[in-house]
Amino acid sequence: MKLTLKACRQAVLTAVINGALALALMLLVEFSLSGSLAMTRPFLIAGLLIALVIFVAQFFRQLRLCRCHENENGAH
Repeated sequence: MKLTLKACRQAVLTAVINGALALALMLLVEFSLSGSLAMTRPFLIAGLLIALVIFVAQFFRQLRLCRCHENENGAH
């Protein structure tokens, strides 16, 4: 359980940061193209979708890395 929470915490942190950066980049491109800075629903949905995909991928990656690290420490 502790291992899962550690992996989840790291995955959430990575997903939030990358989702926010993706949203900021989309807004920057929108501002440069149209000249207005309007946060529309598609931008929010895209940012949340990006964060969700990154969370799922990072969760399984972090879980695997934590298990490998735990096995290395347990073997010694």
